[in-house]
Amino acid sequence: MSDNNFPTIRNLDGIYTRADRNRKRCNVSFSDLTSDEQDKFLSQLEPEGLRRMCKLLAGDLRAIGDKFDIVRVDDEE
Repeated sequence: MSDNNFPTIRNLDGIYTRADRNRKRCNVSFSDLTSDEQDKFLSQLEPEGLRRMCKLLAGDLRAIGDKFDIVRVDDEE
């Protein structure tokens, strides 16, 4: 998070909404919202919107993993 308690703007997901930043309304991507802002955004979506958003985020996650050859490794107990 930056000094003003907002996440660093990375624009990774392409899912934008309006949010207040330094007393201005700005377009902010979902992954750059605070947790409270994400909750508010998600509460406004219908089930189909949630499904579409999950698929978009999964595609973005897959693309990042493919680009940087990232594989999740679970810790062995």
